[in-house]
Amino acid sequence: MIYMSNKAYVVWFTGFSGSGKSTIASNIEKLLSKQGVHTVLLDGDNLRLGLNSDLGFSMKERAENIRRVSEVSKLFIRSGVVVIASFISPDSDARQKAKKVIGSSNFIEIFCDCRLKVCENRDVKGNYKQARSGNISNYTGIDSVYDVPKDADIILKTEVESVDESVEIVFKYLHENKYVGQ
Repeated sequence: MIYMSNKAYVVWFTGFSGSGKSTIASNIEKLLSKQGVHTVLLDGDNLRLGLNSDLGFSMKERAENIRRVSEVSKLFIRSGVVVIASFISPDSDARQKAKKVIGSSNFIEIFCDCRLKVCENRDVKGNYKQARSGNISNYTGIDSVYDVPKDADIILKTEVESVDESVEIVFKYLHENKYVGQ
C-alpha cells in the first residue's frame, strides 16, 4: 500500500537524550519516505555540526537552536516536504515558539517519555557520565531543566514500548488525523 502525504507538516520529537526520539524519528522518516512521502530528517546532533555549530547549550543558545530549526522547518513545509525533527528542546517556551513559527495545524509534538535513569543507562556517547562528573555543563536532566510537555499530541512511553510499537503509534496517529492517507 502506498501512502501519499495530504499536506506538509512537522513531526517534532522531544525528550531527554537517550529517550529514543532520534531512533523513532529515523524510523518514521524511512517509513514515510518508502511510502512516497517527501521527507527530511532534522536531528539535533547533525544540525549542531553545521547550521548551529556556533551555538552552545545555555538556555538562550538552546532557544536560538530551536528558533533556527523552526525557520528551516517552515521553509521545508512551504516546499511540500514533511519534516521529522528530533531535538531535546527542553524549554516549553521555545517549543511553543516553534509551534507558532511553523503553524499549530502543521506541528505535531511527540514526547518521548522515559525516566532519566533509563536514559542514562542507554547513553552510548557517555554524555550523562561526563555531565555528572562536571566535564559537560548545562546538560539537560543533570544541571539544566527539561520542561515536560503539558499538551503533546502523542506521548510515547519509550521506557516500555519497543521502537516498532512507538513507530506504529505515531503512524496510526498520522493516518487517523489525515496527515497521511491512502
